[in-house]
Amino acid sequence: MRARHVIAVVFILVSVAVKLTFFAAPIAEADARSIESGSVDVFRIHQSIGTLPEQNVHDMPFVFPSPAA
Repeated sequence: MRARHVIAVVFILVSVAVKLTFFAAPIAEADARSIESGSVDVFRIHQSIGTLPEQNVHDMPFVFPSPAA
């Protein structure tokens, strides 16, 4: 019985090691050439938006029906 436990623990450890070795997530790399400049002109973005559509909502979260008389 004890040998089976040792074998099971060794199998689990080997499985975890194999998973970490072969299926590890790749390290993310940033390519500096993919962006022409590192800044964003927020003012220009706000100017180009224009007017946004509005949605009117009839908000009644705490209105309960009156009790039946």
